[in-house]
Amino acid sequence: MNRYQHLLQQVRTDGRYPSDGEAERVLTAVLTVLGSQLTGDERLDLAAALPERARAVLAAQIPLPRPVTAPAFVEALAHTLGTSLAAARWHASSVLTALTTLTDHHLTDRLLAHLPRGYALLFGRADLTAAV
Repeated sequence: MNRYQHLLQQVRTDGRYPSDGEAERVLTAVLTVLGSQLTGDERLDLAAALPERARAVLAAQIPLPRPVTAPAFVEALAHTLGTSLAAARWHASSVLTALTTLTDHHLTDRLLAHLPRGYALLFGRADLTAAV
């Protein structure tokens, strides 16, 4: 099994998708929307961690000047997949948590620092704030 197939199986398992085709459709959609959110070293480092096929999807996207909020990310994904917001959140989390298996914790921390608050839950992490 190559790296892309392994990632696809991880997404299929995490998302409980009935087929590889459905898992691939969701993976491609999430990478497409995510690719428009990331710039700089975080984008390059995530792309380097991805299997070639997934990297091509991410890299083909033109980044926005600033990333959108997590709710707007979910809305964009819902529109792309033609699904509800609840289903889009599930899809985003299924893919983003699978991506964390390809990266180290440091890269995930950097991605979350680059993105607006609220993305942590989509990556399967608690969204904690420091006490003031």
